[in-house]
Amino acid sequence: MKPLVLSAAQQRRLEKLAQDAGRSPAQTLKFVLKDGFEFCEWEVRESAAAGQAARGGDAIPNDQVQRDAQRIIDAAQARKSRKAA
Repeated sequence: MKPLVLSAAQQRRLEKLAQDAGRSPAQTLKFVLKDGFEFCEWEVRESAAAGQAARGGDAIPNDQVQRDAQRIIDAAQARKSRKAA
């Protein structure tokens, strides 16, 4: 098997992605090889944005989401039961 060789541009891209992800380049390379640079970069950006939103108070608490989801499920089941009757 041929050894993996990254161009200088790819190496810089890997190092920046690793830094943004808080991982080592070696750890990051495994994900890049599996998923590609574009997906990994997108995923790191989205993760950072979600973290920022949560810190800024823009996130909905998990328990509230679970309660809301259960209300929707219960309402759908009630409608289904009324139709069947």
